Amino acid sequence: MSDIAITVFTPTFNRAYTLDNLYQSLKRQTCMNFEWLVIDDGSTDNTKLLFDEWLKINNSFPIRYIKVENGGKHRAINKGVPLAKGKLFFIVDSDDFLTEDAIGKIQQWENELPKDSNAFSGVAGAKGYSVKQMIGSGSAVTYVDASSQDRKKFGITGDKAEAYYTDVLKQFPFPTFEGENFLTESVVWFAIGEAGYKIRWYNDIIYIAEYLQDGLSNNDNLIFEKNPYGLLALLKSDLKHLKLPLIRRLACYATYYQVAKNIGLTNKEIENDLNISKFKIYIAVLLKKIKKAIIK
Repeated sequence: MSDIAITVFTPTFNRAYTLDNLYQSLKRQTCMNFEWLVIDDGSTDNTKLLFDEWLKINNSFPIRYIKVENGGKHRAINKGVPLAKGKLFFIVDSDDFLTEDAIGKIQQWENELPKDSNAFSGVAGAKGYSVKQMIGSGSAVTYVDASSQDRKKFGITGDKAEAYYTDVLKQFPFPTFEGENFLTESVVWFAIGEAGYKIRWYNDIIYIAEYLQDGLSNNDNLIFEKNPYGLLALLKSDLKHLKLPLIRRLACYATYYQVAKNIGLTNKEIENDLNISKFKIYIAVLLKKIKKAIIK
């Protein structure tokens, strides 16, 4: 069994200009019981040259760099999980970086989990725009034990820095769709929660997110247009796992219907996918048309 506590996993695509921030933050860690596993998702910039140089250095942590054909972040994760040597798998994007105590805190939090329980899939800290400004919100207490889909009940919103047990992630690979290279991660996180696993959520900011203009978060509409099956998977997951207000549920039904029809699904297939009546779909689509007409 590996003695490495954490695999810091970074999927990257043409981010040579940002990767040094992450690399330097890893070098500053107060705890070095981790590896850095990087899947280069078909970069055409000088990413490989960077790692050729970094691999020559006597780093305080092992680095593994693997270049693959472009397939999207979710496929990179599917490749990385079986290769990970760490007990925990911590995804850190290539345009972000860590606070110097991030690895130490994750290891401490994991050590404090009940050892006689199989209920946990991992631990999580907060992401921040800076070390003082949290993304989203946290709970009113030191930590909360909850699934990903239930965390909002405790006031936990926004992107968080989850470190999952590698053995748990091996049980929940990301679904893939031919010709598509994007799938929202919550599809898997909610599936893990549905299986009965919880995460211990902390408020400490351990991860600084940059949200660059060419990043996934800033290009949602274009990404979903190119990945319709991924969008359907997201909508179906949200409808199944989240307690959405009626108006939002109807909006999800209408969007699902529109996207599904565009890719050739029949009305019956859509009804079966959503497990609802054609009448409810009709109402949802009608309300969406009315809303568009009012806005115009």
